Amino acid sequence: MTHREQDVLHSIVESYIQTGEPVASRTIAEQRGDNLSPATIRNVMADLYESGYLSQPHTSAGRIPTEKAFRSYVQSLARGRVLVTELQRVRAELSQVTTMEGRVERSSHMLTEMTHSVGITAAIPASSQTLHQIELIAMADQRVLMVVVTRDRMVRNRVVSVDENVSQDELASIRNYINRNFSGWMLSEIRAELERRLEQQSAAYDSILKRLNELYAKGLLDIEVAPEIHLEGASNLMGLDLHLTREKLRELFHTLEEKKRILQLLDRFLEQPAGEVAVHVGLADMHPSMRELSLIGVSISLAGGLSAKIAVLGPMRMNYGKAMSAVYHVGQAFGSLPV
Repeated sequence: MTHREQDVLHSIVESYIQTGEPVASRTIAEQRGDNLSPATIRNVMADLYESGYLSQPHTSAGRIPTEKAFRSYVQSLARGRVLVTELQRVRAELSQVTTMEGRVERSSHMLTEMTHSVGITAAIPASSQTLHQIELIAMADQRVLMVVVTRDRMVRNRVVSVDENVSQDELASIRNYINRNFSGWMLSEIRAELERRLEQQSAAYDSILKRLNELYAKGLLDIEVAPEIHLEGASNLMGLDLHLTREKLRELFHTLEEKKRILQLLDRFLEQPAGEVAVHVGLADMHPSMRELSLIGVSISLAGGLSAKIAVLGPMRMNYGKAMSAVYHVGQAFGSLPV
Protein backbone atom coordinates (compact mmCIF):
# COMPACT_ATOMS: atom_id res chain seq x y z
CA MET A 1 0.00 0.00 0.00
CA THR A 2 0.97 3.61 -0.52
CA HIS A 3 1.18 5.85 2.53
CA ARG A 4 -2.16 7.45 1.54
CA GLU A 5 -3.87 4.07 1.18
CA GLN A 6 -2.57 2.93 4.55
CA ASP A 7 -3.64 6.19 6.21
CA VAL A 8 -7.16 5.98 4.78
CA LEU A 9 -7.43 2.27 5.62
CA HIS A 10 -6.53 2.83 9.26
CA SER A 11 -9.05 5.66 9.48
CA ILE A 12 -11.69 3.25 8.18
CA VAL A 13 -10.70 0.60 10.73
CA GLU A 14 -10.89 3.09 13.60
CA SER A 15 -14.30 4.31 12.46
CA TYR A 16 -15.59 0.74 12.18
CA ILE A 17 -14.26 -0.13 15.65
CA GLN A 18 -16.20 2.78 17.10
CA THR A 19 -19.52 2.26 15.29
CA GLY A 20 -19.64 -1.30 13.97
CA GLU A 21 -21.28 0.10 10.83
CA PRO A 22 -20.06 0.10 7.20
CA VAL A 23 -17.92 3.18 6.58
CA ALA A 24 -18.65 5.66 3.78
CA SER A 25 -16.10 7.85 2.02
CA ARG A 26 -17.85 11.04 3.15
CA THR A 27 -17.55 9.93 6.80
CA ILE A 28 -13.80 9.49 6.45
CA ALA A 29 -13.43 12.84 4.67
CA GLU A 30 -15.27 14.61 7.52
CA GLN A 31 -13.27 12.85 10.21
CA ARG A 32 -9.88 13.51 8.65
CA GLY A 33 -10.30 17.22 8.15
CA ASP A 34 -7.58 17.41 5.45
CA ASN A 35 -7.71 18.21 1.75
CA LEU A 36 -8.76 14.74 0.57
CA SER A 37 -12.21 14.94 -1.03
CA PRO A 38 -14.84 12.21 -0.69
CA ALA A 39 -14.26 11.41 -4.37
CA THR A 40 -10.51 10.89 -3.79
CA ILE A 41 -11.16 8.75 -0.73
CA ARG A 42 -13.74 6.77 -2.72
CA ASN A 43 -11.06 5.96 -5.32
CA VAL A 44 -8.63 4.90 -2.58
CA MET A 45 -11.31 2.71 -1.03
CA ALA A 46 -11.94 1.09 -4.41
CA ASP A 47 -8.24 0.18 -4.67
CA LEU A 48 -8.29 -1.17 -1.09
CA TYR A 49 -11.36 -3.24 -1.97
CA GLU A 50 -9.58 -4.73 -4.98
CA SER A 51 -6.58 -5.56 -2.75
CA GLY A 52 -8.71 -7.46 -0.23
CA TYR A 53 -8.55 -4.92 2.60
CA LEU A 54 -12.22 -3.93 2.42
CA SER A 55 -15.48 -5.72 1.77
CA GLN A 56 -18.84 -4.31 0.70
CA PRO A 57 -21.89 -5.96 2.33
CA HIS A 58 -24.42 -4.24 0.03
CA THR A 59 -24.24 -2.37 -3.26
CA SER A 60 -25.12 1.01 -1.76
CA ALA A 61 -23.48 0.51 1.64
CA GLY A 62 -20.08 1.66 2.82
CA ARG A 63 -17.07 -0.58 3.23
CA ILE A 64 -16.12 -2.95 6.09
CA PRO A 65 -12.47 -3.75 6.93
CA THR A 66 -11.43 -7.38 6.48
CA GLU A 67 -9.09 -9.47 8.66
CA LYS A 68 -6.29 -8.33 6.37
CA ALA A 69 -7.15 -4.69 7.16
CA PHE A 70 -7.16 -5.31 10.92
CA ARG A 71 -3.76 -7.00 10.71
CA SER A 72 -2.34 -3.98 8.91
CA TYR A 73 -3.85 -1.67 11.51
CA VAL A 74 -2.51 -3.67 14.46
CA GLN A 75 1.01 -3.71 12.99
CA SER A 76 0.97 0.10 12.91
CA LEU A 77 0.12 0.43 16.60
CA ALA A 78 2.67 1.09 19.29
CA ARG A 79 1.83 -0.26 22.70
CA GLY A 80 -0.09 2.42 24.54
CA ARG A 81 1.11 3.92 27.79
CA VAL A 82 -0.78 3.79 31.02
CA LEU A 83 -0.60 6.23 33.89
CA VAL A 84 2.03 5.45 36.49
CA THR A 85 -0.72 5.48 39.10
CA GLU A 86 -2.65 2.85 37.13
CA LEU A 87 0.43 0.63 36.88
CA GLN A 88 1.02 1.02 40.60
CA ARG A 89 -2.60 0.09 41.28
CA VAL A 90 -2.29 -3.09 39.20
CA ARG A 91 0.92 -4.12 40.96
CA ALA A 92 -0.49 -3.29 44.41
CA GLU A 93 -3.68 -5.24 43.78
CA LEU A 94 -1.79 -8.32 42.60
CA SER A 95 0.70 -8.14 45.47
CA GLN A 96 -2.16 -8.50 47.96
CA VAL A 97 -2.68 -12.08 46.77
CA THR A 98 -0.23 -14.59 48.21
CA THR A 99 -1.02 -17.71 46.17
CA MET A 100 -0.38 -18.24 42.48
CA GLU A 101 -3.96 -19.43 42.01
CA GLY A 102 -5.20 -16.16 43.52
CA ARG A 103 -2.95 -14.06 41.30
CA VAL A 104 -4.15 -15.92 38.21
CA GLU A 105 -7.77 -15.22 39.11
CA ARG A 106 -7.16 -11.58 40.09
CA SER A 107 -5.18 -10.74 36.94
CA SER A 108 -7.86 -12.14 34.61
CA HIS A 109 -10.44 -10.11 36.55
CA MET A 110 -8.38 -6.92 36.09
CA LEU A 111 -7.96 -7.58 32.36
CA THR A 112 -11.72 -7.94 32.00
CA GLU A 113 -12.30 -4.69 33.92
CA MET A 114 -9.73 -2.77 31.87
CA THR A 115 -10.80 -3.97 28.41
CA HIS A 116 -14.44 -5.09 28.77
CA SER A 117 -13.43 -8.26 26.93
CA VAL A 118 -12.47 -11.77 28.04
CA GLY A 119 -9.50 -11.83 30.40
CA ILE A 120 -7.39 -15.00 30.45
CA THR A 121 -4.44 -15.91 32.67
CA ALA A 122 -2.60 -19.21 32.83
CA ALA A 123 0.22 -20.17 35.18
CA ILE A 124 2.13 -23.15 33.82
CA PRO A 125 4.26 -25.07 36.35
CA ALA A 126 7.70 -26.35 35.57
CA SER A 127 7.87 -30.08 34.92
CA SER A 128 10.18 -30.43 37.95
CA GLN A 129 8.59 -29.03 41.10
CA THR A 130 10.42 -27.99 44.27
CA LEU A 131 8.76 -28.54 47.63
CA HIS A 132 8.15 -25.58 49.92
CA GLN A 133 6.11 -27.28 52.62
CA ILE A 134 3.26 -29.66 53.33
CA GLU A 135 0.34 -29.54 55.75
CA LEU A 136 -1.67 -32.52 57.00
CA ILE A 137 -5.06 -32.09 58.68
CA ALA A 138 -7.12 -34.82 60.32
CA MET A 139 -10.76 -34.96 59.21
CA ALA A 140 -13.81 -37.01 60.20
CA ASP A 141 -14.39 -40.59 59.01
CA GLN A 142 -10.68 -41.54 58.91
CA ARG A 143 -9.83 -38.99 56.26
CA VAL A 144 -6.79 -36.72 55.91
CA LEU A 145 -6.46 -33.46 54.00
CA MET A 146 -3.02 -33.30 52.36
CA VAL A 147 -1.85 -29.85 51.25
CA VAL A 148 1.34 -29.53 49.19
CA VAL A 149 2.86 -26.11 48.50
CA THR A 150 5.66 -25.85 45.94
CA ARG A 151 8.22 -23.07 45.61
CA ASP A 152 6.32 -21.51 42.70
CA ARG A 153 3.42 -20.81 45.13
CA MET A 154 1.16 -23.42 43.57
CA VAL A 155 -1.04 -25.17 46.15
CA ARG A 156 -2.48 -28.67 45.66
CA ASN A 157 -5.07 -30.24 47.97
CA ARG A 158 -6.12 -33.85 48.23
CA VAL A 159 -8.39 -35.67 50.69
CA VAL A 160 -7.64 -39.39 51.23
CA SER A 161 -9.11 -42.12 53.41
CA VAL A 162 -6.75 -44.01 55.74
CA ASP A 163 -7.04 -47.52 57.15
CA GLU A 164 -6.87 -46.48 60.81
CA ASN A 165 -7.65 -43.35 62.76
CA VAL A 166 -4.70 -40.98 62.85
CA SER A 167 -4.38 -38.17 65.37
CA GLN A 168 -3.48 -34.59 64.56
CA ASP A 169 -0.33 -35.01 66.68
CA GLU A 170 0.79 -37.92 64.51
CA LEU A 171 0.10 -35.91 61.38
CA ALA A 172 2.06 -32.98 62.82
CA SER A 173 5.03 -35.28 63.36
CA ILE A 174 4.87 -36.50 59.75
CA ARG A 175 4.50 -32.91 58.48
CA ASN A 176 7.51 -31.76 60.50
CA TYR A 177 9.55 -34.72 59.28
CA ILE A 178 8.86 -33.90 55.64
CA ASN A 179 9.30 -30.14 55.97
CA ARG A 180 12.47 -30.41 58.03
CA ASN A 181 14.14 -33.01 55.83
CA PHE A 182 12.92 -32.18 52.35
CA SER A 183 11.96 -28.50 51.99
CA GLY A 184 13.77 -27.22 48.92
CA TRP A 185 14.11 -30.67 47.36
CA MET A 186 12.76 -31.59 43.94
CA LEU A 187 9.64 -33.73 44.31
CA SER A 188 11.14 -36.48 42.18
CA GLU A 189 14.20 -36.56 44.47
CA ILE A 190 12.00 -36.64 47.59
CA ARG A 191 10.05 -39.60 46.27
CA ALA A 192 13.24 -41.50 45.47
CA GLU A 193 14.75 -40.80 48.91
CA LEU A 194 11.52 -41.70 50.74
CA GLU A 195 11.31 -44.98 48.89
CA ARG A 196 14.90 -45.73 49.88
CA ARG A 197 14.23 -44.94 53.55
CA LEU A 198 10.93 -46.82 53.63
CA GLU A 199 12.60 -49.91 52.21
CA GLN A 200 15.02 -50.07 55.12
CA GLN A 201 14.19 -52.65 57.75
CA SER A 202 14.10 -50.04 60.51
CA ALA A 203 11.13 -48.35 58.83
CA ALA A 204 8.81 -51.09 60.06
CA TYR A 205 9.59 -50.08 63.67
CA ASP A 206 9.31 -46.32 63.19
CA SER A 207 5.71 -45.16 63.77
CA ILE A 208 6.25 -41.91 61.88
CA LEU A 209 7.65 -43.65 58.83
CA LYS A 210 4.94 -46.27 59.04
CA ARG A 211 2.22 -43.61 58.90
CA LEU A 212 4.17 -41.73 56.25
CA ASN A 213 4.38 -44.89 54.19
CA GLU A 214 0.58 -45.18 54.21
CA LEU A 215 0.05 -41.54 53.18
CA TYR A 216 2.76 -41.83 50.55
CA ALA A 217 0.94 -44.85 49.08
CA LYS A 218 -2.24 -42.72 49.03
CA GLY A 219 -0.55 -40.14 46.78
CA LEU A 220 1.27 -37.73 49.09
CA LEU A 221 3.74 -35.74 46.90
CA ASP A 222 2.32 -37.48 43.82
CA ILE A 223 0.83 -34.26 42.45
CA GLU A 224 -0.19 -33.49 38.91
CA VAL A 225 1.80 -30.80 37.14
CA ALA A 226 -1.28 -29.09 35.75
CA PRO A 227 -1.55 -25.44 34.70
CA GLU A 228 -3.74 -23.05 36.65
CA ILE A 229 -6.08 -21.32 34.16
CA HIS A 230 -8.72 -18.70 34.80
CA LEU A 231 -11.00 -17.02 32.26
CA GLU A 232 -13.41 -14.20 33.05
CA GLY A 233 -15.77 -12.01 31.07
CA ALA A 234 -17.15 -14.50 28.52
CA SER A 235 -20.54 -12.82 28.95
CA ASN A 236 -19.04 -9.72 27.30
CA LEU A 237 -19.22 -11.60 24.00
CA MET A 238 -23.01 -11.96 24.25
CA GLY A 239 -23.81 -8.41 23.16
CA LEU A 240 -21.61 -8.57 20.06
CA ASP A 241 -22.80 -9.24 16.53
CA LEU A 242 -20.46 -12.12 15.71
CA HIS A 243 -22.72 -13.39 12.89
CA LEU A 244 -23.04 -16.75 14.63
CA THR A 245 -26.02 -19.07 14.65
CA ARG A 246 -27.34 -20.12 18.04
CA GLU A 247 -25.58 -23.46 17.61
CA LYS A 248 -22.24 -21.82 16.74
CA LEU A 249 -22.57 -19.45 19.70
CA ARG A 250 -23.17 -22.44 21.95
CA GLU A 251 -20.07 -24.10 20.50
CA LEU A 252 -18.04 -20.95 21.23
CA PHE A 253 -19.04 -20.87 24.88
CA HIS A 254 -18.45 -24.60 25.20
CA THR A 255 -14.93 -24.09 23.84
CA LEU A 256 -14.25 -21.32 26.36
CA GLU A 257 -15.33 -23.63 29.19
CA GLU A 258 -12.65 -26.22 28.39
CA LYS A 259 -9.33 -25.38 30.04
CA LYS A 260 -7.49 -27.71 27.68
CA ARG A 261 -8.82 -25.81 24.65
CA ILE A 262 -7.92 -22.45 26.23
CA LEU A 263 -4.36 -23.62 26.84
CA GLN A 264 -4.14 -24.82 23.23
CA LEU A 265 -5.36 -21.39 22.10
CA LEU A 266 -2.68 -19.60 24.15
CA ASP A 267 0.10 -21.97 23.09
CA ARG A 268 -0.82 -21.77 19.43
CA PHE A 269 -1.10 -18.02 19.02
CA LEU A 270 1.26 -16.57 21.66
CA GLU A 271 4.58 -17.59 20.18
CA GLN A 272 6.47 -14.31 20.61
CA PRO A 273 9.50 -14.17 22.93
CA ALA A 274 8.74 -13.66 26.64
CA GLY A 275 7.61 -10.11 27.41
CA GLU A 276 6.66 -9.27 23.82
CA VAL A 277 2.99 -8.61 23.10
CA ALA A 278 1.47 -10.82 20.39
CA VAL A 279 -1.70 -9.99 18.44
CA HIS A 280 -3.59 -12.53 16.34
CA VAL A 281 -6.56 -11.30 14.33
CA GLY A 282 -9.19 -13.89 13.42
CA LEU A 283 -9.08 -17.27 15.20
CA ALA A 284 -10.94 -19.46 12.71
CA ASP A 285 -7.92 -21.80 12.62
CA MET A 286 -8.68 -22.64 16.25
CA HIS A 287 -12.46 -23.01 15.85
CA PRO A 288 -14.94 -21.76 13.19
CA SER A 289 -16.94 -19.92 15.87
CA MET A 290 -13.86 -17.78 16.63
CA ARG A 291 -13.55 -16.35 13.11
CA GLU A 292 -14.44 -12.79 14.22
CA LEU A 293 -12.39 -12.82 17.44
CA SER A 294 -8.86 -11.61 18.14
CA LEU A 295 -6.35 -12.61 20.80
CA ILE A 296 -3.83 -10.27 22.41
CA GLY A 297 -1.38 -11.78 24.85
CA VAL A 298 2.07 -11.95 26.36
CA SER A 299 4.16 -14.77 27.82
CA ILE A 300 6.00 -14.14 31.08
CA SER A 301 8.93 -16.13 32.50
CA LEU A 302 8.87 -16.49 36.28
CA ALA A 303 11.33 -17.86 38.80
CA GLY A 304 11.62 -21.57 39.37
CA GLY A 305 10.83 -22.47 35.77
CA LEU A 306 7.22 -21.33 36.08
CA SER A 307 5.74 -19.41 33.15
CA ALA A 308 2.54 -17.41 32.72
CA LYS A 309 0.42 -16.30 29.79
CA ILE A 310 -1.64 -13.10 30.10
CA ALA A 311 -4.23 -12.53 27.37
CA VAL A 312 -7.37 -10.74 26.24
CA LEU A 313 -9.87 -12.36 23.87
CA GLY A 314 -12.28 -10.00 22.19
CA PRO A 315 -14.09 -9.01 19.00
CA MET A 316 -12.08 -8.23 15.91
CA ARG A 317 -13.21 -4.61 16.20
CA MET A 318 -11.85 -4.13 19.73
CA ASN A 319 -9.79 -1.19 20.97
CA TYR A 320 -6.41 -2.77 20.21
CA GLY A 321 -4.27 0.00 21.67
CA LYS A 322 -6.03 -0.20 25.03
CA ALA A 323 -6.04 -3.99 25.08
CA MET A 324 -2.35 -4.23 24.16
CA SER A 325 -1.49 -1.77 26.91
CA ALA A 326 -3.58 -3.65 29.51
CA VAL A 327 -2.03 -7.01 28.60
CA TYR A 328 1.51 -5.65 28.67
CA HIS A 329 1.22 -3.87 32.00
CA VAL A 330 -0.69 -6.61 33.80
CA GLY A 331 1.95 -9.01 32.49
CA GLN A 332 4.74 -6.76 33.78
CA ALA A 333 3.09 -6.49 37.20
CA PHE A 334 2.50 -10.26 37.30
CA GLY A 335 6.11 -11.00 36.45
CA SER A 336 7.58 -8.46 38.91
CA LEU A 337 6.11 -10.12 42.01
CA PRO A 338 8.21 -12.62 43.96
CA VAL A 339 7.32 -16.26 43.41
